[in-house]
Amino acid sequence: MSAIDRIAEFHAELTAFRRDIHAHPELGFAESRTAEKVAQALESYGIEVHRGIGKTGVVGVLKAGNSTRTIGLRADMDALPIHEENTFDHRSQHAGRMHACGHDGHTTMLLGAARHLAATRNFDGTVHLIFQPAEEGLGGAKAMIDDGLFQRFPCETVFGMHNRPRLPVGQFCVRSGPMMAGGAFFDIDITGVGAHGARPEAGIDALLVAVQIASTIQSIVSRNVRPVDTAVVSITQFHAGDAYNVIPQTARLSGTVRAFSKDVMALVERNMKRIAQGTAQAMGAKAEVDFRVNFAPTVNDPEQAEFAASICNELVGADKVDRNPPLIMASEDFSFMLEQVPGCYINIGNGDGEGACEVHNPAYDFNDEAIPLGAAFFVRAVERKLAKA
Repeated sequence: MSAIDRIAEFHAELTAFRRDIHAHPELGFAESRTAEKVAQALESYGIEVHRGIGKTGVVGVLKAGNSTRTIGLRADMDALPIHEENTFDHRSQHAGRMHACGHDGHTTMLLGAARHLAATRNFDGTVHLIFQPAEEGLGGAKAMIDDGLFQRFPCETVFGMHNRPRLPVGQFCVRSGPMMAGGAFFDIDITGVGAHGARPEAGIDALLVAVQIASTIQSIVSRNVRPVDTAVVSITQFHAGDAYNVIPQTARLSGTVRAFSKDVMALVERNMKRIAQGTAQAMGAKAEVDFRVNFAPTVNDPEQAEFAASICNELVGADKVDRNPPLIMASEDFSFMLEQVPGCYINIGNGDGEGACEVHNPAYDFNDEAIPLGAAFFVRAVERKLAKA
């Protein structure tokens, strides 16, 4: 019997688990309920469990045979600060929080693989099942790494996956090399001189300075980044003033930057600081830039990408595996694990039917039909990497 068929036998239980997590979403580094449910499930399968890795992360260790070979499999657990608009029974029970990115599904797929692997033990070596907190911009992967993840649980290779809306269930995307952009957040704080709204000559208008900076930093991509490279600079917040008749003394611009290389990210940071500080100085104000790189570019190891694609081919056929999908400007902190260990991050179809929508949308939901297929990918990665002699 194939891995997919075996996992399908307890598909209903996995679906119930996923929907329970969906109904009780937890934000980054606060996934205490989710982490405990994951740990208890792993223990019920007979898997050694380590709690509190990177604050709320969980690692399961499953061994079979005598080989010293190792593999890591990773899923993320956190939700987003979004108010869910769905009305189905498993909708979020917590206002302002929801699983709008499918991490509930990723966690469940890895648990499905863990259950199957623990029951069959059709491998020779050690599997590290990594359940990561705080993927959504809070640095959960780095927190686990800084907490000794790969020293305590060595991995020769590591694999992860993310659902892709609009891609039919039963299809995969696998890309060698750069796949997803690195990401940074920034805050630009402008300080001028406050004044009465009727006497602008008596002050230095921080709001006006911020407008000039906001306009000028858009030139970074068009005039500083090479046309053959790719970058995005988006201002997503503008805060200034509290009254109709007061020229504000301070203003803040905030936003995000995306790029596929560290060099381009550094170039954007240098030019943003130059423009913000130079513009403010020219207008008699001051500007401070806090530029924080939260995600490295996600770069798949070519050898491991070929390996991952071969598993996908085995599961669904080569005609349903896209080997050259478009680059993704969104970011993923699995990238930090890929900087430490060669591996591959893939996309699995989440469906393209009526009601399908992009992630980070209040109407999103993970498609439970994808659970057996995603779990089977993890299973076959283990069985082939750690094949019995």
